[in-house]
Formats: sequence, C-alpha cells, structure tokens
Amino acid sequence: MQPQKIKNILVVRNDRFGEFLLNIPALRALRDTFPEAKITGVVSREVAELAKGLSFFDEIIPWKPGENRFFTQLQWGRTFRLKHIDLAVMLNPSREFNFITFYAGIPIRVGYDRKCGFLLTHRMTDKKHLGEKHEVEYNLELLRLINAQTNDRSLEVRFGIHEEEAVVKEFALDDSRRCIALHPWTSDPVKQWPVESFVRLAQSCARDKGARVIVVGKEKESEVGKKRFQGLAENITDLTNKTTLRELAVLLGKCAVLISCDSGPVHLACAVKTPVVALFRDDIPGKSARRWGPWQNRSTVIARTPLSDISVEEVVRKTKELL
Repeated sequence: MQPQKIKNILVVRNDRFGEFLLNIPALRALRDTFPEAKITGVVSREVAELAKGLSFFDEIIPWKPGENRFFTQLQWGRTFRLKHIDLAVMLNPSREFNFITFYAGIPIRVGYDRKCGFLLTHRMTDKKHLGEKHEVEYNLELLRLINAQTNDRSLEVRFGIHEEEAVVKEFALDDSRRCIALHPWTSDPVKQWPVESFVRLAQSCARDKGARVIVVGKEKESEVGKKRFQGLAENITDLTNKTTLRELAVLLGKCAVLISCDSGPVHLACAVKTPVVALFRDDIPGKSARRWGPWQNRSTVIARTPLSDISVEEVVRKTKELL
C-alpha cells in the first residue's frame, strides 16, 4: 500500500467513550502513516465532543441510535460513495459498517473477522476476549494489517486555557485544597465495587480537611448519588450528571487522583495525566486490568474476586502510597 495514494480515510469507533479513548494511539498511527489524507471519524454522539478535540480528525460524524436500519445503511453507503473514500477502518466489530463500507465501494476495508467479516478486504481474528494484551495494543495490532504504525502510544486529550478557566470557575476548584475524584459506578454490574464501600471511602477521604472529595458520574447514576453522597460532609461534592465529558476531562486533570471501578473515567484520567487507583476483578480475562487497566500512567490496580473483598482501608492505603 502506498500512503500517498490514500486521500480519504473513514474510521469507525462508535461505542462508549472509554473504549474510544483507548484508540487514540491507533488514530495517531493512521495520521502518522497517512499524513496528507483527510480522516473522517464516525463516533457515538456522546463521544463527538471529545473527538472534536483530537487533531487526528478532519471531520466528525456522530452516530445516532437507530442508524442501523437497513434503508438508513443504504443511504450512508451512498453518502460515503460520494466522498470517494479510499480506506475504511472499523476499530470495533460492526455488521452495519462492514456492509455500509462494502456497499459504498470503498476499496480497502479493515476490521475484525466477525459480524459479516467476509465483507472486508483486510480482517483479523478477534481474540480480545482472551485478555492477553491491553486494548491499546489490540487496536494497534489491527492497524498493522495496513502497515500503519506510530512511535507515540500515549493517550492525550488537550484543552484551551479559556476552557480550563471556565471549568475552574464553574465548579469552584480551589488550588489550596487537594481534589480527590471518586467514580463509584460502572456499566457492568460484575465490575461494581459496592457503592456503600465508596460511601465509606468518601467519608474516609473527607476526614482530611485539606482535601476536597468530588463524586462524578452520568445521568442514570445521579439519583443514587443524591441518596448516598449528598450531605455526607462539607468537603464532599456530588457532581454526578453535572459535567459534560469535556468538563469532566478538565476536572479530572485538576485532581490529584481518581479512584474508580473499571470504567470510562479511568481512561479519561489517563488522557489528562491524572493518577488512578482502579478496582478490577481478576477472574475474567476479557474484563481484566491486563486488557482494560490504566494505560501508561502512574497508577495502581487493586484486583480481587469478588470485588467486595477489596476493603476501604486497602484503597485508602494504596491511594496514600500513590500520592
């Protein structure tokens, strides 16, 4: 493959923001290998605001729920055909995009040999469930099918000074007090450290009067947060469902540490260079820290089965060691 002949690239990663962030080195590999190409990214709507802050993309297409209907796929196929795309990379297995890119007549189609993988020109067996490598390494491995590589495998999200100042003002961040962020939630119940343990952890961290404890999370967790974390102590602030993803990224960048279950904010913290204490199960290879743990960051993983075997005291001790 001659990089100079690739003028337009379509990249698809239209799932959750944590998974998306772990594709940053793979996206950088595409940009480094095809520096003159226009790169169009298809991402989920919640990720679009973050994706616009990455220098790898020239265009962002937010993917909406319900776009996988057959006639909608035909419409997207015609749209991409008109864009004269030379190369399409499906970074997450997608039956819809395997078909769309085939129907669009894109000559080079890269992805995993799943979900109609026979429609691809370059495909790789999906072994991610074995958990033998980190997700970042799996993503880079896929790109090697087209000889796309990079020497920089870091995660990084950047923001303008005015955006940072706005977040500091909005959430009254005070440099005189160390901020400790807690993300007590996870999308998968099998990865959940008991919320009551997080409540006791918040209370323990709040005993340090020089610290401010900030609880973060999404909309569906806000009602639980109101019942569990509000009113615990003067220096515990519940910001669940109070931030956009970009605001959350800036907020985490101002914190001394994030303590979290296996979830998207772990990777967002890594992208803004904030240390993480991450709580993982150690009995499911595909959900292990080996695959999903903090990437290239000064962080600590505590792994147990069941997760309830992790004590609040151990988390507090590991956090103090990290700090």
